[in-house]
Amino acid sequence: MSELQQSRPRLSPLLKLALDIGPLFAFFAVLTRTDVYIATATFMVLVAGSLIVTYSIERRISPMLAISFVLVMIFGGLTLYLHNDLFVKLKPTIYYVTVAVILAAGLITRRNFLKIVLDQAFHLPEDAWRTLTWRWIGFFVLMAVMNEVVWRSFSLTQWASYKLFVALPLTLVFAIAQTPFMLKHQIEEKSPQG
Repeated sequence: MSELQQSRPRLSPLLKLALDIGPLFAFFAVLTRTDVYIATATFMVLVAGSLIVTYSIERRISPMLAISFVLVMIFGGLTLYLHNDLFVKLKPTIYYVTVAVILAAGLITRRNFLKIVLDQAFHLPEDAWRTLTWRWIGFFVLMAVMNEVVWRSFSLTQWASYKLFVALPLTLVFAIAQTPFMLKHQIEEKSPQG
């Protein structure tokens, strides 16, 4: 890890969690009390606020947050401008597919983007990074399919409940489930004395 990476301020885990899931909780709360358009506008403002807070503390924006922000602004904007909730329901599908395609493109071009994002925390051999990346690709494709099924089969409020109470926990459980694999393949850093 470079000195710059070590000295860069980091978000506290609780603040990071609040910035990541707070806008989704707010979307759900506002949706159940008003309508999808006010909820979407609230979500857009809070996601932009999360981006600003993250950048002000860390002086960088993660690629995942950047992709999410762009898609939230595009699809949220379309939802508000066209007064059609289809776009807010499509956003998660597009996000999942986009991330899966980026990860797959990285494998094809021999630039493992998951490794680039996580290499500060984990040092794994190349074959372990490939396996982990394929797992995440599969997970994101599955999440895209599930989002499509849910928004097409249930009400808007039920879809929002799914996002908050099923999709979010599933993502956390999947990430935690990858930890034993990552720890098993972790490469110990050599001390400077050799």
